[in-house]
Amino acid sequence: MKTNFKYSLCALAIGAAFASPVSFAQDQENQAEDDALERIQVTGSRISRTDMEGASPVEVIDRESIEASGFNNLQQLLERLPSAGVGTFSTQGNSQDTTANGAAAISLRGFGADSTLVLLNGRRVAVSSFAEGVANSFVDINSIPVAAIERIDILKDGASAIYGSDAVAGVVNIILRDDFVGTELTASHGGTTGDANYEETSMSLVWGTGGDDSNTTMILDYWKNTSITGAEFGRNGTADQSPWGGNDFRSSRGFPGSFIVDGEEQPDPDCPEDSLVGTRCVFDYGPYAQIFPEAERVGAIIQSRKEFSRDVEGYIEVAAQHNRSKAGGAPTPLDADAGLYVPADHPNNPWGERVDINFFRTVDAGPRIWDVESDTLRFIAGLRGDLDGWVWDVSYQKGRSEGMQTGSREQGWVRTDFLQEQINAGNYNPFGGTINDPEVINDITTSLVRRGESHLTAVDASIAGEAFQLGEHWVSMAAGLEYREEDVFDQPDDQFQRGLIFGTESVQAEAERDQWAAYVEFLIPITDQLEATVAGRYDDYSDFGSTFNPQFKLQWRPTEDVTLRASYGEGFRAPSLAQIGLGPSQVSTFFIDEYRCETDGESCVPLDYTIVFSGSEDLQPEESSSYNIGGIWQVTDAFDISADYWSIEQDNKIVQNDFENVYNEHCNDQDSEVCERRDPLPGDELGELAVLYNTYVNLSSQEAAGVDFSANYNWQLQDIGDVRLGLDWSYMSKFEKDGIDYAGEYEYPEHRWTARAEWGRDALGVNLNLNYIGEFEDYQAPANIESSEARMVDKQLLVDLQAYYDVTSELRLTIGTTNLFDEEPPEAFNNDLYGYAPSVHNPRGRFVYSKVSYSF
Repeated sequence: MKTNFKYSLCALAIGAAFASPVSFAQDQENQAEDDALERIQVTGSRISRTDMEGASPVEVIDRESIEASGFNNLQQLLERLPSAGVGTFSTQGNSQDTTANGAAAISLRGFGADSTLVLLNGRRVAVSSFAEGVANSFVDINSIPVAAIERIDILKDGASAIYGSDAVAGVVNIILRDDFVGTELTASHGGTTGDANYEETSMSLVWGTGGDDSNTTMILDYWKNTSITGAEFGRNGTADQSPWGGNDFRSSRGFPGSFIVDGEEQPDPDCPEDSLVGTRCVFDYGPYAQIFPEAERVGAIIQSRKEFSRDVEGYIEVAAQHNRSKAGGAPTPLDADAGLYVPADHPNNPWGERVDINFFRTVDAGPRIWDVESDTLRFIAGLRGDLDGWVWDVSYQKGRSEGMQTGSREQGWVRTDFLQEQINAGNYNPFGGTINDPEVINDITTSLVRRGESHLTAVDASIAGEAFQLGEHWVSMAAGLEYREEDVFDQPDDQFQRGLIFGTESVQAEAERDQWAAYVEFLIPITDQLEATVAGRYDDYSDFGSTFNPQFKLQWRPTEDVTLRASYGEGFRAPSLAQIGLGPSQVSTFFIDEYRCETDGESCVPLDYTIVFSGSEDLQPEESSSYNIGGIWQVTDAFDISADYWSIEQDNKIVQNDFENVYNEHCNDQDSEVCERRDPLPGDELGELAVLYNTYVNLSSQEAAGVDFSANYNWQLQDIGDVRLGLDWSYMSKFEKDGIDYAGEYEYPEHRWTARAEWGRDALGVNLNLNYIGEFEDYQAPANIESSEARMVDKQLLVDLQAYYDVTSELRLTIGTTNLFDEEPPEAFNNDLYGYAPSVHNPRGRFVYSKVSYSF
């Protein structure tokens, strides 16, 4: 991985040597003054226009707002968005072996990270080499440094007719800083003030040079954070929430363990009374969880462009990022599937006869830890220019994401065959919660590696201009062709494949595809006040076939101050390569084995069972439709408000087949091949549930609707200073999945909003940000949601405060805090291991930081 990163730096050097590109050819001198206005391309359209407001709602987070937020991490910044929802994947609590540790994603409207398209400078990015949640592909936003961002456009509308697959719930287009001249140095450090000691450090350098016909901008970025484990979080770091009215999710894989003696399960004689549940000695794995894993990131971006002639310029973009992180959790859990036993003549055997190890955990080997490294590389080169008023662009892109997870002998990775050898030799004592000799531990552990790769190769060509005249107005058109090749590879260690590593989830996947597309878009001015946009895109995939998606928009300005807009579009999401090429991959899920409980009186408490997933080549693309109706009112030059009603419907959604349905159909059969059971104990009809086999299917549907509202007010007072006020509020009126409305239910708060107040006068400024997440009902099984009420998970309001002082025109000092009042996450018990909803609330607590910026 380090060698590959050196290659990435070499590529950056080549980019720097390219030296400079700049601006498009100037408009012809005889063009009208209005035509000479700067034209910009708004996210959601391929046609450049002279104003930012199009017919689709776009929220813009500019550089100033990013600075005012106090966040130097894109994950933390985007998770505050009111339009963000369930499926916003982050490093928080992310230590599973079936996911992309150290990575993060963004999910708009709660439709999932795989239904939100992330673009960088308007182009696609190679997906993470490791998928999230077994097989959900996503773009790792942790590979994009905040210091490099000029603005972020959040398109809150479907856009498959413009951008193709994945743009179901919207688009996040991250625009990088360019055309920079000078040098900017920034350093920041901060930490939490509570019992958990957590720190963040970041540094960046932005440098640029150029003139009228060229520019090169280079950005270097460094980020590091320490970790917070469950042991530092008190009551929110234990899997036993029963003392506070929650559930006891401690694991049946205990230390001490439980054993099969004469065909009956027996707990270890030395099992503590407070850990004894029936015949199981349970274990609290919560303190081992890495709530916030430590991470370190370093990256570099070079953007360069040069005018070769009056009408042609070249451009190049090279970006490289190297991330390091850690992941992991409790020591290795073992159960009967490991096939371990203790001979009768073992010196520590309390029963004096052969016993089978039913549930046990090698706590003396230590927690299982992954060292995670990832490298991303992005290279784009192209030409663009002006041909008789038509703007054209041709580019070539290569993208790569590589990941590697490694675990050493000192990081808790136990091999079952090594362990059995040491038990047989009498060297390892599995009884009484014994901490065995380090030399013995060394003989039962091993080293592991998981490797993943993702590649993207793309070629695109586009042209845009005024196509023809309709009455007194010109119809603008954009058209283009795209070709893309993608592949994904995720391979666990061979020791996983051979069944020698136990109790640890594993994922494997391998697939590739190519795709081409053609699109066209027309902007039609019907009158001076009314314009229509019609767009369509045809995509052809090598694996599942083709799809066509149209979009229609209207924008009407009845007065100079009021703009009304409406849009309708159809979209799709192609099956991810991981979903198609998924090999046997294991996950663990807590549930009650109801059949065995009813039949034999066994397994009547929630236990963690193994579910094995495989991919399917028969998957078809998801289909969606969306519409938006809204408007903008410029009340005064200083005050504007906007409101939009939105609706998204997604069918044929690819999901993991509901394991409960598979269980109900197959698990009442001892001989089922779908639901494998161990041999029954004497007198029982059903054996312990061993493995439940599952897959991905086009089964689900979901539909969401709601209202977005925003208001902005700029107030300039001569003696007081400049004041800027803003509010962004999102109300979700409906979120139906398979006919069940989840709005206001677990993880789906109906209300989310952010508010900001900024004051500045001369060299001093203060920023106040409020972040509100509404209440929602605690978890209920889907069958109970509409027929019963649950306790409420309380609302949460977080307050962030920042102040800056410009010592000189070049030097700025900033101090601030997020979560000023140290609010804890609201209690959520019914489905949460640690007493709060980690997909909605952040448990970090008050964070205080300082920052120094120097420009010259």
